[in-house]
Amino acid sequence: MLDVRRMQVLRAVISSGSITAAARNLGYTPSAISQQLSTLEREAGVELLERVGRGVRPTPAGSLLSEHAETLSTQLAKAEAALTELKEGRTGRLAIRYFATAGASLVPLAVAALRRDFPGVRLDLKLVEPDYSMPEIESGKADVAMIVLPSDAPRLKGVEYIHVLDDPYRAILPKNHRLARKRVLDLGELAEDPWVGVDGLPGACRDILLDACGAAGFAPNHVVESEDYQTAQGFVAAGLGVALIPELGLGAPHPGVAIRKVRRPDPVRSIHAAVAAHARDHPAVRRFLSAIREGAQAA
Repeated sequence: MLDVRRMQVLRAVISSGSITAAARNLGYTPSAISQQLSTLEREAGVELLERVGRGVRPTPAGSLLSEHAETLSTQLAKAEAALTELKEGRTGRLAIRYFATAGASLVPLAVAALRRDFPGVRLDLKLVEPDYSMPEIESGKADVAMIVLPSDAPRLKGVEYIHVLDDPYRAILPKNHRLARKRVLDLGELAEDPWVGVDGLPGACRDILLDACGAAGFAPNHVVESEDYQTAQGFVAAGLGVALIPELGLGAPHPGVAIRKVRRPDPVRSIHAAVAAHARDHPAVRRFLSAIREGAQAA
């Protein structure tokens, strides 16, 4: 098998016109260059150079290998440059999973920062319920996932959990509700009201709501369920019931609702970024996380 490095030595000798000149340019001794050429000729099974006066010139086989050496050198340089860019996080693929309210408020600015600072990185963005993205992190299919992480939730080994922000829940009331005049409500004051469900699927967000109501001494009477927070606000505005919605989920508040703080207890969901072990030190991942935190501070 032909050795690429020896082919590059051959090219240097042909380009400079002599073994002595090539040795000087490459920083080797003439004897070392001659040894490399002899080995290459044995590998090729044919003479590659012939002497002309004090110099050398290539045989047809030598010219052929020299041309290929130039092509290989160019490709090798491209490969080394591509590898460097990959190691420095400037190329490659980054898989990010996020849930709806994080996608609407936090992720867009972070993605814009990645596009600006790491334009060569291909992004795989997917909307996933916050409780369903961790299997992809655990399996290595995803690099980063935005999740809701209760304080008592188990932590996966090797996964880095980075706190982004605490997202408090707010009471959503019809404008003409008897408690709409109050600035802060005790959650127990809503015990007898009909409720609009906003987190129908089992998971961390629904657990936070039910646990808060349980701590206030009641179970909410859900009379209607909603698939998203904006629709839930519409149901509340129509007088169908009250609701608890996290602040990030409020978006553009419906004109027909009153939004009030709650206490005793004051439910909060803790939003984290879960980072897979293989992606922990990736520069693009670090930039995404810093942009997420910047967005959380501005939220």
